[in-house]
Amino acid sequence: MIYMLFPLGFLTASVLGMIAVTLLHIRWHKQKKELMQKHNQFVHVLENSKDFIYYFQVYPQKKYEYLSPSAEFFFGEGSIERAFKNPEVPFSDIHSDDYDILLKKVNGEADYSKSIIQRWKDKDGVYRSFEEYTTPIYEKGKLVGIQGVLRNIDEKIELQQKLQYRLHHDTLTGIYNREYFESNFTKFNEQENTSMGVILCDLDEFKYTNDTYGHREGDALITAVARLLNKFATEDTVVARIGGDEFVLLAAEKKQEEIEHLIKNIFEEIDVHNRSGVNKTRIKMSLGYAFTSDSRGQMSEIFSKADKNMYKNKLKRKQILTVTN
Repeated sequence: MIYMLFPLGFLTASVLGMIAVTLLHIRWHKQKKELMQKHNQFVHVLENSKDFIYYFQVYPQKKYEYLSPSAEFFFGEGSIERAFKNPEVPFSDIHSDDYDILLKKVNGEADYSKSIIQRWKDKDGVYRSFEEYTTPIYEKGKLVGIQGVLRNIDEKIELQQKLQYRLHHDTLTGIYNREYFESNFTKFNEQENTSMGVILCDLDEFKYTNDTYGHREGDALITAVARLLNKFATEDTVVARIGGDEFVLLAAEKKQEEIEHLIKNIFEEIDVHNRSGVNKTRIKMSLGYAFTSDSRGQMSEIFSKADKNMYKNKLKRKQILTVTN
């Protein structure tokens, strides 16, 4: 008989080995089934959310291999079919400032370890912001494709812009605040070197206004001054409120004559404001300025000079008022 030809121990080991292999095979199939179920669930979640995934073949020819249906939520019905027919669609719809980002992404020149922010034109012609996590696909060291997951971040961008606005703008007046002024002060003192005029403005008799008419009238006066000064804000001239009744203008890339002309225009605007029958709040303000042809390393000095000149102007105005009375 067969069992007579083999030792009992050998048969036992053989049977146990077959059982172990069978169990491992069953476990592997179970794990594979579970992984496939999880993968399908993941894809189902993505395809039924506003996030969308894609696979874009780069080599040997550029074409989409996959675009999840949720892409049409932003780009309209039929947009996926158009992308399959014309893989250049993303290049025509991307924001011009982000074109190079897209180009680097498909050419393998992007930093794929970081998220990529891009803006595309949606079905209504409005640019929408997307954050993308991209994975490059290589074969024999050559980039053959990229795959990614994109999420619309319009709300995130809007929130960031609101926070940035609050960070840099004065709550009462809406013009730039001290933090923004100081960041520009540091920039021109340490990084950029240009001609710079610093104009300091300080209200006269502001305490009297608050004490006599109340803080509401005081706030109205501050707001009126901010509105008046902000008329002179340009790309090169920053207007900021740096204290209770203190304002500053940083005028870059200007000549000294232009700074003096700017101050003259401010005083003329104050006169127009005060003569107008519409404005109840009269503005009385002292100004002082300083100028340098090289801002780097000089900002503290010219700010100090402008401050001294402003107080000289305030004293002179008081003396004129005393003589007049």
